[in-house]
Parts: sequence; structure tokens; C-alpha cells
Amino acid sequence: MKTYIKEILKRKDLLYYLVKSGLKAEHRNSYLGYFWWLLDPLLNVLVYYFLVVIILNRGDDVANYPLFLVIGLVAWRCISSSINSSAKSIMRYSSIINQVYLPKSIFPLSFTITQLFNFAFGLVVIAIFLTLYGVVPGWHIVYLPAIIVVQTVFLLSIGLILSFVTVFVRDIDNLITYVIRIFFYASPIIWQGGRFEGTKLSWIIDLNPIAVIVESYRDILIYHQNPDLTGLGVIFLLASLACMFMIYYYSKNEHKIIKAL
Repeated sequence: MKTYIKEILKRKDLLYYLVKSGLKAEHRNSYLGYFWWLLDPLLNVLVYYFLVVIILNRGDDVANYPLFLVIGLVAWRCISSSINSSAKSIMRYSSIINQVYLPKSIFPLSFTITQLFNFAFGLVVIAIFLTLYGVVPGWHIVYLPAIIVVQTVFLLSIGLILSFVTVFVRDIDNLITYVIRIFFYASPIIWQGGRFEGTKLSWIIDLNPIAVIVESYRDILIYHQNPDLTGLGVIFLLASLACMFMIYYYSKNEHKIIKAL
């Protein structure tokens, strides 16, 4: 396993290239280019604000609902995009893998980092909304880097698992689309997490890592309170263990990937 990790570190130039090319590829043929990283969250907020507030007449019970909404949507965009792209990462570079030996885990890692850069642009949009609504985050914003680290490790663990499985079970790519859609509605992205507190459905929030991450962003940015440190700690621990296990698993079973491709 140590040798395998050294191989990944030796390929840092390749990792840099994959991240850079991934960032360029997303908007290669668009006129607005990188501006879409700012425009996309804004358009999503307009769509869901229209749906929830105008059509369904909901959201009035949440103070500064557009700000509440943009934080959830920006975090969700990073999570869903990272899972989708990481799952297909090895398949996407199958032609390279068949020609040159490379540690295969570097591909889901590169896509996770790529979406982290996209998330940085989403934070700019959140900052704009905070300014518009006159909300000044308190000292709790010091937790922001920690939440981002937890989110990144969590997404990397999911990416390592799905990218390996997708090589052997191609249909899982279609299944991921539906699972992600379920998690969108089962997570407090467009609705308030406290709605299920004390009910039989509270487990939807309690056992949902996405809910913990999204609500933690809102806690420190809007509500001036500590995030769910216990929940974040559990996610980080389990995700870290999953990453270590998958890196070990990759080091022992990468030859199977080449055969399957």
C-alpha cells in the first residue's frame, strides 16, 4: 500500500494535468466559459425559488429563504457533480489506462479535486447573497475549511468506490442518477431539516451525511452557531477509513480493471 501511495505522489504532474483539463473540458464549447460556474448556481436558485415559493407557496417559514436555498444548492451541486463524474472517471480514460501503467485511483481523485475548484466559485455566489441580505458570518466561519475537508474526503471515498464498481457493472451508472435524485429530495436542500425533528422521519436527517454537511454550512454562515461537530467527525472518520481501504483494494486489484476494460 505504501508503494502504491508513492506511485500516486510521483504522478502529481499527471494529477495537475487531469484537474486542469477537467476544468477546461466542462465549458470548452460554451460562449460564457467559466462564467457558468457563477451563473449556474444563480439560475438554480431562481428555478427552485419559483417552484417552492411561487408555485407551492412554501418557504415563507424560513428567514432569508433565497440565501438558505443558495447554500443548499451550491453544496448539492458540488456533491452530485463529484459523484457523477468520479463514477465515470476510470471509464473515461480507458484508452490511456490500456497503454500506460497508472495508479487508477488517481482518476476519481482528480475529478473530486476538479469539483472542489468549482465549489470555490459557488462560495463566491454564497458571499454575494450574504452581502445582499446583510448577513455577516460570525467567528463560526473558522469551521468552514474543516467542513470543506470533510465534504472532500466523503466525496473521494464515494468516488473511489463507484469508479471501481462501474468498470465491472456498467449499469450502475444509470442507477446512480436515480439514487442521487432520491438523496436530493431526502436532504434539506430546498426544505428545512428541522421539519422532521421529533417525528418518525427524523432518521432521514440523522443518518444522512449530506444533510449533516449542508446544515453545517448554514449553521456557520447564517445562524451563527457551531456545526454538528459530532456528525462531521463521524463522517470524516468513516470516509477516511473507506478511502484507506479502497486505496489498499486498488493496489491489490488494479489488474482486474485492465482486464475488464
